[in-house]
Amino acid sequence: MKICRFRHESSGLSSYGVIEGDLIRPAPYGELWGEVLEQNSWSHESKEIPLAEVKLIAPVAPSKIVCVGRNYREHAAELGNPMPQEPLLFLKAPSSIIGPDEAIELPQESKQVEHEGELGVVIGRLARKLGADDDPLHYVLGYTCLNDVTARDLQRKDVQFTRGKSFDTFCPVGPVIETDITPLDLEVTTRVNSELKQRGRTSQMAFPVPMLIRYISNIMTLNPGDLIATGTPAGVSRLEAGDTVEVEVEGIGTLRNTVLRV
Repeated sequence: MKICRFRHESSGLSSYGVIEGDLIRPAPYGELWGEVLEQNSWSHESKEIPLAEVKLIAPVAPSKIVCVGRNYREHAAELGNPMPQEPLLFLKAPSSIIGPDEAIELPQESKQVEHEGELGVVIGRLARKLGADDDPLHYVLGYTCLNDVTARDLQRKDVQFTRGKSFDTFCPVGPVIETDITPLDLEVTTRVNSELKQRGRTSQMAFPVPMLIRYISNIMTLNPGDLIATGTPAGVSRLEAGDTVEVEVEGIGTLRNTVLRV
Protein backbone atom coordinates (compact mmCIF):
# COMPACT_ATOMS: atom_id res chain seq x y z
CA MET A 1 0.00 0.00 0.00
CA LYS A 2 1.42 3.37 -1.03
CA ILE A 3 0.30 6.00 1.45
CA CYS A 4 0.70 9.63 0.44
CA ARG A 5 -0.13 13.06 1.75
CA PHE A 6 -1.49 15.48 -0.80
CA ARG A 7 -2.98 18.87 -1.45
CA HIS A 8 -5.91 19.07 -3.88
CA GLU A 9 -5.22 22.23 -5.84
CA SER A 10 -8.79 23.12 -6.80
CA SER A 11 -10.46 22.49 -3.44
CA GLY A 12 -7.54 23.23 -1.13
CA LEU A 13 -8.07 19.87 0.58
CA SER A 14 -5.00 18.46 2.36
CA SER A 15 -5.22 14.85 3.41
CA TYR A 16 -3.56 11.48 3.65
CA GLY A 17 -4.56 8.99 1.00
CA VAL A 18 -3.71 5.73 -0.70
CA ILE A 19 -2.50 5.72 -4.29
CA GLU A 20 -4.39 3.21 -6.43
CA GLY A 21 -3.10 3.40 -9.98
CA ASP A 22 -3.83 6.90 -11.31
CA LEU A 23 -6.17 7.71 -8.43
CA ILE A 24 -5.93 8.65 -4.76
CA ARG A 25 -8.43 7.42 -2.20
CA PRO A 26 -8.44 9.95 0.67
CA ALA A 27 -8.22 8.70 4.23
CA PRO A 28 -11.37 8.84 6.37
CA TYR A 29 -11.59 12.28 7.96
CA GLY A 30 -8.20 13.09 6.45
CA GLU A 31 -6.40 11.21 9.21
CA LEU A 32 -3.87 8.40 9.10
CA TRP A 33 -3.53 7.24 12.68
CA GLY A 34 -5.88 5.84 15.31
CA GLU A 35 -8.56 3.40 14.21
CA VAL A 36 -7.64 3.67 10.53
CA LEU A 37 -4.17 2.34 11.26
CA GLU A 38 -5.07 -0.10 14.03
CA GLN A 39 -7.66 -1.83 11.87
CA ASN A 40 -5.24 -1.88 8.93
CA SER A 41 -8.13 -0.78 6.76
CA TRP A 42 -9.04 2.05 4.45
CA SER A 43 -12.40 3.51 3.66
CA HIS A 44 -13.81 2.57 0.28
CA GLU A 45 -16.58 5.10 0.72
CA SER A 46 -14.41 8.16 0.12
CA LYS A 47 -14.47 9.65 -3.35
CA GLU A 48 -11.40 8.98 -5.45
CA ILE A 49 -9.35 11.91 -6.78
CA PRO A 50 -7.24 11.77 -9.95
CA LEU A 51 -3.55 11.81 -9.09
CA ALA A 52 -3.00 14.42 -11.80
CA GLU A 53 -5.19 16.90 -9.88
CA VAL A 54 -3.13 16.89 -6.67
CA LYS A 55 0.30 17.90 -5.46
CA LEU A 56 2.10 15.32 -3.33
CA ILE A 57 3.55 16.85 -0.17
CA ALA A 58 5.78 15.34 2.51
CA PRO A 59 4.03 12.13 3.63
CA VAL A 60 4.94 12.68 7.30
CA ALA A 61 4.62 15.45 9.87
CA PRO A 62 6.57 13.92 12.76
CA SER A 63 6.98 15.10 16.32
CA LYS A 64 10.67 14.27 15.91
CA ILE A 65 13.20 13.03 13.36
CA VAL A 66 15.71 10.63 14.89
CA CYS A 67 18.80 10.19 12.72
CA VAL A 68 21.53 7.58 12.80
CA GLY A 69 25.07 8.64 11.96
CA ARG A 70 27.85 6.43 10.54
CA ASN A 71 25.63 3.42 9.96
CA TYR A 72 27.51 2.43 6.79
CA ARG A 73 31.21 1.66 7.23
CA GLU A 74 32.30 3.12 3.88
CA HIS A 75 30.53 6.41 4.59
CA ALA A 76 32.23 6.69 7.99
CA ALA A 77 35.55 6.01 6.27
CA GLU A 78 35.04 8.64 3.54
CA LEU A 79 34.55 11.30 6.23
CA GLY A 80 37.53 10.02 8.25
CA ASN A 81 35.40 8.94 11.20
CA PRO A 82 35.64 5.75 13.27
CA MET A 83 32.66 3.40 13.41
CA PRO A 84 30.65 3.78 16.62
CA GLN A 85 30.26 0.82 18.96
CA GLU A 86 26.55 1.56 19.33
CA PRO A 87 24.14 3.64 17.22
CA LEU A 88 25.17 7.29 16.99
CA LEU A 89 21.93 9.26 17.29
CA PHE A 90 21.10 12.90 16.65
CA LEU A 91 17.90 14.86 16.09
CA LYS A 92 16.93 16.88 13.04
CA ALA A 93 14.36 19.68 13.36
CA PRO A 94 10.89 18.70 12.05
CA SER A 95 10.69 22.16 10.47
CA SER A 96 13.39 21.03 8.01
CA ILE A 97 10.95 18.70 6.21
CA ILE A 98 9.90 19.36 2.62
CA GLY A 99 8.15 17.13 0.11
CA PRO A 100 8.88 15.86 -3.38
CA ASP A 101 9.66 18.45 -6.07
CA GLU A 102 10.24 21.18 -3.50
CA ALA A 103 13.52 23.10 -3.43
CA ILE A 104 16.45 22.49 -1.11
CA GLU A 105 17.72 25.94 -0.14
CA LEU A 106 21.46 26.48 0.25
CA PRO A 107 21.93 28.87 3.18
CA GLN A 108 24.41 31.72 3.08
CA GLU A 109 26.02 30.39 6.27
CA SER A 110 27.40 27.29 4.52
CA LYS A 111 29.77 26.73 1.60
CA GLN A 112 29.52 22.92 1.64
CA VAL A 113 26.01 21.46 1.61
CA GLU A 114 25.86 17.76 0.79
CA HIS A 115 23.20 15.15 0.04
CA GLU A 116 22.73 11.98 2.09
CA GLY A 117 20.23 9.56 0.57
CA GLU A 118 18.64 7.25 3.14
CA LEU A 119 15.84 4.85 3.97
CA GLY A 120 13.30 6.53 6.24
CA VAL A 121 11.26 4.52 8.76
CA VAL A 122 7.80 5.86 9.66
CA ILE A 123 6.54 4.76 13.07
CA GLY A 124 2.91 3.62 13.16
CA ARG A 125 2.31 2.70 16.81
CA LEU A 126 3.59 4.13 20.07
CA ALA A 127 6.86 2.37 20.88
CA ARG A 128 8.42 2.66 24.32
CA LYS A 129 11.06 0.47 25.96
CA LEU A 130 10.71 -2.43 23.53
CA GLY A 131 12.17 -5.63 24.90
CA ALA A 132 13.83 -8.68 23.41
CA ASP A 133 10.46 -10.38 22.91
CA ASP A 134 8.94 -7.44 21.03
CA ASP A 135 9.02 -7.34 17.24
CA PRO A 136 10.18 -3.79 16.39
CA LEU A 137 8.77 -3.99 12.85
CA HIS A 138 5.28 -4.39 14.35
CA TYR A 139 5.53 -0.71 15.31
CA VAL A 140 6.32 0.47 11.78
CA LEU A 141 3.73 1.95 9.43
CA GLY A 142 6.03 1.85 6.42
CA TYR A 143 9.11 3.20 4.71
CA THR A 144 10.00 6.23 2.64
CA CYS A 145 12.88 7.95 0.84
CA LEU A 146 14.76 10.60 2.80
CA ASN A 147 17.58 13.04 2.06
CA ASP A 148 19.48 14.03 5.20
CA VAL A 149 20.87 17.24 3.69
CA THR A 150 23.90 18.41 5.66
CA ALA A 151 25.95 21.59 5.87
CA ARG A 152 29.19 19.65 6.28
CA ASP A 153 31.39 22.64 7.05
CA LEU A 154 29.08 23.74 9.87
CA GLN A 155 28.77 20.18 11.18
CA ARG A 156 32.57 19.99 11.50
CA LYS A 157 32.82 23.49 12.97
CA ASP A 158 30.13 22.97 15.60
CA VAL A 159 31.18 19.39 16.53
CA GLN A 160 27.53 18.55 17.32
CA PHE A 161 25.07 18.22 14.43
CA THR A 162 22.05 20.42 15.15
CA ARG A 163 22.80 23.49 13.03
CA GLY A 164 24.37 21.63 10.10
CA LYS A 165 21.41 19.27 9.82
CA SER A 166 18.40 21.44 10.62
CA PHE A 167 18.18 24.37 8.22
CA ASP A 168 14.75 24.75 6.67
CA THR A 169 14.39 22.42 3.64
CA PHE A 170 17.20 20.10 4.83
CA CYS A 171 14.96 17.03 5.15
CA PRO A 172 13.23 16.14 1.87
CA VAL A 173 10.93 13.13 2.39
CA GLY A 174 8.67 11.11 0.09
CA PRO A 175 7.13 10.67 -2.33
CA VAL A 176 5.11 7.98 -0.48
CA ILE A 177 5.13 5.66 2.51
CA GLU A 178 5.30 2.05 1.29
CA THR A 179 3.84 -0.44 3.77
CA ASP A 180 4.48 -3.72 1.95
CA ILE A 181 8.26 -4.10 1.95
CA THR A 182 10.86 -5.37 4.40
CA PRO A 183 13.73 -2.99 5.27
CA LEU A 184 16.49 -5.58 5.61
CA ASP A 185 17.98 -5.59 2.09
CA LEU A 186 16.85 -2.65 -0.06
CA GLU A 187 18.98 -0.77 -2.57
CA VAL A 188 19.45 2.95 -1.80
CA THR A 189 20.79 5.21 -4.55
CA THR A 190 21.34 8.95 -4.97
CA ARG A 191 21.80 10.77 -8.26
CA VAL A 192 22.71 14.40 -8.86
CA ASN A 193 21.84 15.69 -12.32
CA SER A 194 21.33 12.05 -13.35
CA GLU A 195 24.88 11.10 -12.27
CA LEU A 196 25.04 8.22 -9.79
CA LYS A 197 26.66 9.35 -6.54
CA GLN A 198 25.57 6.82 -3.91
CA ARG A 199 24.64 3.15 -4.08
CA GLY A 200 24.29 0.85 -1.11
CA ARG A 201 22.03 -1.77 0.40
CA THR A 202 20.36 -1.65 3.78
CA SER A 203 21.87 -5.08 4.47
CA GLN A 204 25.19 -3.21 4.77
CA MET A 205 24.01 -1.23 7.80
CA ALA A 206 26.08 -1.74 10.94
CA PHE A 207 22.86 -1.48 12.96
CA PRO A 208 19.80 -2.85 11.11
CA VAL A 209 16.35 -1.30 11.29
CA PRO A 210 14.83 -3.63 13.95
CA MET A 211 17.77 -3.04 16.27
CA LEU A 212 17.56 0.73 15.74
CA ILE A 213 13.86 0.87 16.63
CA ARG A 214 14.37 -1.17 19.80
CA TYR A 215 17.43 0.87 20.78
CA ILE A 216 15.79 4.25 20.21
CA SER A 217 12.57 3.22 21.99
CA ASN A 218 14.58 2.60 25.15
CA ILE A 219 15.89 6.18 25.03
CA MET A 220 12.82 8.11 23.92
CA THR A 221 9.20 7.26 23.20
CA LEU A 222 8.49 6.92 19.49
CA ASN A 223 5.08 8.34 18.59
CA PRO A 224 2.96 7.49 15.55
CA GLY A 225 4.28 9.53 12.65
CA ASP A 226 7.81 9.86 14.00
CA LEU A 227 10.59 9.38 11.48
CA ILE A 228 13.88 7.50 11.74
CA ALA A 229 16.64 8.31 9.23
CA THR A 230 18.74 5.16 9.10
CA GLY A 231 22.07 6.43 7.76
CA THR A 232 23.60 6.95 4.34
CA PRO A 233 25.92 4.92 2.09
CA ALA A 234 29.25 6.25 0.85
CA GLY A 235 29.39 8.78 -1.98
CA VAL A 236 28.09 12.02 -0.45
CA SER A 237 28.93 15.09 -2.53
CA ARG A 238 28.39 18.82 -2.62
CA LEU A 239 25.17 20.32 -3.95
CA GLU A 240 25.17 23.45 -6.08
CA ALA A 241 22.40 25.84 -7.07
CA GLY A 242 20.59 24.49 -10.12
CA ASP A 243 21.21 20.82 -9.26
CA THR A 244 18.51 18.17 -9.21
CA VAL A 245 19.03 15.47 -6.61
CA GLU A 246 17.16 12.15 -6.64
CA VAL A 247 17.03 9.61 -3.82
CA GLU A 248 15.62 6.23 -4.83
CA VAL A 249 14.86 3.35 -2.49
CA GLU A 250 13.99 -0.04 -3.93
CA GLY A 251 10.27 -0.77 -3.69
CA ILE A 252 9.32 2.79 -2.71
CA GLY A 253 10.06 5.18 -5.56
CA THR A 254 12.15 8.27 -6.25
CA LEU A 255 12.30 11.47 -4.22
CA ARG A 256 13.30 14.37 -6.49
CA ASN A 257 14.26 17.88 -5.38
CA THR A 258 15.88 20.89 -7.01
CA VAL A 259 18.53 23.04 -5.32
CA LEU A 260 18.66 26.81 -5.08
CA ARG A 261 20.74 29.44 -3.29
CA VAL A 262 18.92 31.79 -0.91
